[in-house]
Amino acid sequence: MKRPRILLADDHAIVIEGLRRLLGADFDLVGVARNGLEMVELGKTHAPDLVVADVSMPLVNGIDALRRLRREGCTARVVFLTMHPDATFATRALEAGASGYVLKHAASDELVEAIREALAGRTFVSPALRGGAVEDHIARGEGQSGKSVELTPRQREVLQLLAEGRSAREIGLILGISPRTAETHKYKMMDDLGLETTAELVRYAIRHGLVGTQ
Repeated sequence: MKRPRILLADDHAIVIEGLRRLLGADFDLVGVARNGLEMVELGKTHAPDLVVADVSMPLVNGIDALRRLRREGCTARVVFLTMHPDATFATRALEAGASGYVLKHAASDELVEAIREALAGRTFVSPALRGGAVEDHIARGEGQSGKSVELTPRQREVLQLLAEGRSAREIGLILGISPRTAETHKYKMMDDLGLETTAELVRYAIRHGLVGTQ
């Protein structure tokens, strides 16, 4: 029987080694991505059956990397393995198309169960986040500013890099846009959200699960 092919995406070497030991006996591990951009590129190159990814990764967070993969036509299932025990992150991951959301402090067999559920076309969320927390969050649609704002994919990319402390020049080099365009995206987000400083914008993004953080 052909073994499922899995791509690992996490920027922490100790996590990757632990996943290799846990999953290597039952699955074919086809590659390791150290950031969100690599997750997208390796997802397209290797066409895995499933990706085990962290939410918090450099350059592009895991949730936005998943969105990119979907836009590129990649149909791999994605299970997030994360430190964020927050319904905000879980709901954003599921809304982006994730098949699983597992907390890193959970027992290892929980991740294996999530992978098998995902490969079977079902969804798995860590029990610690069940009991209505995820559903309640979706129903509330909370927002610090009181506004409902849907950021564009490019705005989320700029916001991720701002949260990493990148300058407009660095953002431009990474995304292939001008520093002025990067600044324009930043100020448009601040205006839409009713925020006055970059620090407020980054805090808003982190609090509402719009970016992954280290």
